Amino acid sequence: MSGFVEKPEPLQVPGLVHLHTGKVRELYQNEAGDLVMVASDRISAYDWVLPTEIPDKGRVLTQLSLWWFEQLADLVPNHVLSTELPPGAPADWEGRALVCKSLRMVPVECVARGYLTGSGLAEYDETRTVCGLALPEGLVDGSELPAPIFTPATKAEVGEHDENVSYEQVAHQVGADTAARLRQATLAVYSRARDVARERGIVLADTKFEFGLDGDDLILADEVLTPDSSRFWPADQWRPGRAQPSYDKQFVRDWLTSAESGWDRKSERPPPPLPRQVVDATRAKYVEAYERLTGLSWS
Repeated sequence: MSGFVEKPEPLQVPGLVHLHTGKVRELYQNEAGDLVMVASDRISAYDWVLPTEIPDKGRVLTQLSLWWFEQLADLVPNHVLSTELPPGAPADWEGRALVCKSLRMVPVECVARGYLTGSGLAEYDETRTVCGLALPEGLVDGSELPAPIFTPATKAEVGEHDENVSYEQVAHQVGADTAARLRQATLAVYSRARDVARERGIVLADTKFEFGLDGDDLILADEVLTPDSSRFWPADQWRPGRAQPSYDKQFVRDWLTSAESGWDRKSERPPPPLPRQVVDATRAKYVEAYERLTGLSWS
């Protein structure tokens, strides 16, 4: 059992119809048929959406995504129509709400990896492959790959795991032409972002994208290149052969699996609330990632 420890009741806003509550985002539709995405401060770990929020997290994710959309505009169009608050929306939505084009979403998590870690490392250790792609011998946790690879995954419901799949499975599911376009766009965007991050002293180890179709046009959607969807490592601390320090929710994962939390992730018992020091440290990492990548000060 997993999912929400405490599932929130969505806010009702005149003129908007609530469509979906995700791990982090609430999804609405306005009267024109556009989508309104609102990023909350919720945080998830080990397939649970935790009862404790991280202040400013939703705004950091939203503002960082907007910055990246600008950096990538010449490579692929994105779904953002407006950052103005819908009429009647609460003031708390400022900075965390986006009005977006309604798309036919492609049911694939488009993952790009430039470094070996996580589920890719686990598969490599068993088969010397990742999503069926053969890799050289001798790689370790944190090794840079000879070239970035496209390692797609299924999109899971809240409380479920994404599962890595082969490119051939994606082609069978969405068609060969769409699969090829997804792979090309994913690797192009990853390569641009990797280079931008590297200039700022950050290693972009891997990341996942979501794409939708507007007619025949492939559109980059949802969040992009945030600490929730990417592994960012400080370049000056990168040491292959170990787990890398990262700009994400590692403080949360580490505390949940510590004796201090008293939680057994193999049990069906939901995780406990986070202590203040873990909340503060996690918020600081999200803000630091934003500031280092964008060069802007978070206020």
